[in-house]
Amino acid sequence: MRNITIVLMMLLSTLGPAIVIGLIGHSAVKAVGRNPAASPRILLAMIVAFLFAEAIAVMALLMVFNLFK
Repeated sequence: MRNITIVLMMLLSTLGPAIVIGLIGHSAVKAVGRNPAASPRILLAMIVAFLFAEAIAVMALLMVFNLFK
């Protein structure tokens, strides 16, 4: 039962950031398609959003690992 709990918590803690990263990528591609001249600014905003989403995922995984150590 403990292993199932760990797997479910890891799934939930990484599912949110994974969905966010997918949405950011999709929106960035659409934005560059509409306005190619703004691609450097779009790329910068996309990278910053990716970093925040990944930081949330890493912090959640660290909390899960520490919780069930």
